Amino acid sequence: MIKLKTRFLKEDMILANNIYTENDEILLGEGIHLNQVYIDKLLELGISEVYVNIPSTEDIIVPDVIKEENRKEAHNIIRDTMKRISYNEDIRMKKIWKIVDKIIENLLSSDSIIVNLSLVRSIDDYTFTHSVNVCIYALIIGIGIGYKKEKLMDLGVGAILHDIGKMLIDPKVLNKPGKLTKDEYEYIKSHSKLGYEIVKNNKNISEASAKIILTHHERFDGEGYPFKLKGDEIREYARIVAICDVYDALTSDRAYKSKEFPHVVVEYLISMGYHQFDYELVKEFITHIPCYPIGTLLKLSTNEMGVVYEIDKEYPNRPIVKYISNGDKINLIYNPSIQIVGVLEKM
Repeated sequence: MIKLKTRFLKEDMILANNIYTENDEILLGEGIHLNQVYIDKLLELGISEVYVNIPSTEDIIVPDVIKEENRKEAHNIIRDTMKRISYNEDIRMKKIWKIVDKIIENLLSSDSIIVNLSLVRSIDDYTFTHSVNVCIYALIIGIGIGYKKEKLMDLGVGAILHDIGKMLIDPKVLNKPGKLTKDEYEYIKSHSKLGYEIVKNNKNISEASAKIILTHHERFDGEGYPFKLKGDEIREYARIVAICDVYDALTSDRAYKSKEFPHVVVEYLISMGYHQFDYELVKEFITHIPCYPIGTLLKLSTNEMGVVYEIDKEYPNRPIVKYISNGDKINLIYNPSIQIVGVLEKM
């Protein structure tokens, strides 16, 4: 499979994986031949890119670190949780704990955690998908730095609920396509305190998890909010979630902006180490995040187009690439003269 921008799809291309609706029903199934009606529908729903199979890419599989059924369950639980908050109903914390535990078990059972998130969803689905992604990313860092199960649970619960306060923010302001006014920005910033107020008296969520919700927008240099905490004044859990929150936000399509390429966001995180973020945690994070995920179409210095076929954990920036022209594979680790010139969005 190969990832292409939806606006550059051509009729009769074969869809490489399922595309789901907001209610987790299959919108278009794997193996379907695309036509213009389907392509227009994807664009209408704000689905900016999909995986397709073309000759020479059928053997490329994008593995997800989480089982599909667990991801769908997590998505449904978070959607239900957000709706309950908007209706001023109690959070069903037992369900949250259960799904976080499943995600942890998925990650712990993986031999080598390299994140390839292949699920394709619409812009309108962002809040729910973002919450689950941030939980996964945060737990990967937690596992990488040696957290035991109890700390992983605290981290995962706080991460998956980090944005619940946004359910109390007017969606017209939250999803405003244009530039926010100063008052609107201050209003949106209140979501961290609002989220903390929702959970602080819930006996089924630890104070450590609740503080993630309150302080995940604090920054290492003291320029964050709501308290302008600095460095180690910010609990490690929140420093972890801050990195994951920004990474997923920047690599996701929003109503007001298009996503950035992973390698661009990784470079940004590195540049902000010891400024906005804890650099030691950034270094741990980027060991699990490929700059060029499997299925990414690349332009090489040889003027060839190639698709990322496999990633070496020790050298994530030098993947095995499969040439589109003839299907040959080349390991960039052993071919230092060949450079990645850029990421392509169309054939």
